[in-house]
Amino acid sequence: MRGLVTKSTGSWYQVLGEDDKRYDCRIKGKFRTKGIKTTNPVAVGDWVHFDVEPDQESAVIHELEPRRNYIIRKSVNLSKQTQIIGANLDQAFLVVTLASPPTSLGFIDRFLVTTEAYGIPAVIIFNKLDLFSDEGLEILADYKAIYEHIGYPCFEVSALTGTNIDVVKQLLKDKITLVSGHSGVGKSTLINAIVPEYGLKTGEISDWSDKGKHTTTFAEMFDLPFGGKLIDTPGIRELGIVDIEKQELSHFFPEMRALMNQCRFHNCRHINEPGCVIMEAVEEGQIESSRYDSYLSIYHNEDSRS
Repeated sequence: MRGLVTKSTGSWYQVLGEDDKRYDCRIKGKFRTKGIKTTNPVAVGDWVHFDVEPDQESAVIHELEPRRNYIIRKSVNLSKQTQIIGANLDQAFLVVTLASPPTSLGFIDRFLVTTEAYGIPAVIIFNKLDLFSDEGLEILADYKAIYEHIGYPCFEVSALTGTNIDVVKQLLKDKITLVSGHSGVGKSTLINAIVPEYGLKTGEISDWSDKGKHTTTFAEMFDLPFGGKLIDTPGIRELGIVDIEKQELSHFFPEMRALMNQCRFHNCRHINEPGCVIMEAVEEGQIESSRYDSYLSIYHNEDSRS
C-alpha cells in the first residue's frame, strides 16, 4: 500500500494510507545500508510503500519514493549525524524572535541557504510582536529590510494576541508547509493560534539560558481545516549546513547570485580575490555585511550556533 508519512518518532512512523487509515510502521533494516546516511532514512512528508503485517496492527515500510525536495540539518556536536526534518514541501516558515530567545542573523541565513539549496520558497515569521519595545521595533524594521530587499517575504505576528494570524492562514492555505525555528520562539503557540483544536503543548523559556525548552520532540504533519498541511518540527538549537560544496555556496545567496558572473575570475571565492564584484558590493552597502559574514562563516565551516 502507498501512504504519506505524517509522524516520525525516530523508530516508528505514522503513515496515512490511501485508504485514509493511519498505520504505525517501522522500516526494513536494509534501508540503513542503501547509502542513506541520515539518522532518519524516512521523514515526515515522504511518500512510502508499506505492507501490513498479518494479524498485527503494525506495518513495514519497504520502499521510499523519490523526494521532490527536503530540508536537512547537521548537528554541530555530532558532526557526522544529519537529519532530514521534512520532505516534499511547497514552502518553509522560519519562526524568529528577537528576544526570549533571540534568533541570530547567522541562524536565519543558514536556514535560508538550506532552503535555497533544495529549491524551497522560504518565509520569515517574526513572532512575539506583543513583547517589542520601541527599540525592538526599530531592530525588527532593520531585520525585515535586510531580507525583504533580497526577496524573502517577512511577516510580523503575535501568536498571543492574534495579530496577523489571518495573514499567516492565507499563506498556509492549500500548501505543504514546514515550520521551523529555535526552541522557545513560539511555534506551538503559533500553530495553536492557527488551529486551536490541535491544542499543542507549549513550553516556558528557561531563565538560566534564555533558550527554549523542547516541547515538540518529533516532527508531525497536521491537516489544516482551510486546506493544506503543516509540519511542526522540534526546535533547532544549531543548524549545520549539509551537502553544499564551497564553490556552490554563493549560488544560494540570491544577492550574490545576481552579481557573481561579473567577477574577474570565474572561480572567484569572494574572499580576497582581485576584481571581486561581491566584495565591492559589500563595501558599497549593496550587500548587507551581516549576510557576507554568514557566507564566510559557512564557507569556513565555523560553528553554527550563532
